[in-house]
Amino acid sequence: MTASADTGRAGECAAAEYLRRMGYDLCARNWRQGRYELDIVARKADVLHFVEVKTRRADGLTPPEAALTAQKQRALLRAADAYLARAGWQGEVQFDLAAVDVFPDGGTCVRLIGQAMECNW
Repeated sequence: MTASADTGRAGECAAAEYLRRMGYDLCARNWRQGRYELDIVARKADVLHFVEVKTRRADGLTPPEAALTAQKQRALLRAADAYLARAGWQGEVQFDLAAVDVFPDGGTCVRLIGQAMECNW
């Protein structure tokens, strides 16, 4: 396993734990269907949240938020559409970003950015 994969896994675990502490019910982690993938699908109240997790080492040059590119947003919309078709969800949805910094001592800092992207279905 590469250092980058370890960093990404640490970020996803930290984001999932953060969401649990904030009262979200986790519906899926690392959901896949074909080439589509969603990091975290969570529910809070009557809203289904698609949470993209971006993780960087805290001493890196770019913040995790910079990794949510237009191409990644298009892929997330396609993946969310596939998830919704399979799950039969008819309620409100939201796309959020969990930006995670991983420090040299293994500690993490999670910033949840609600409605990080628009969804115009």
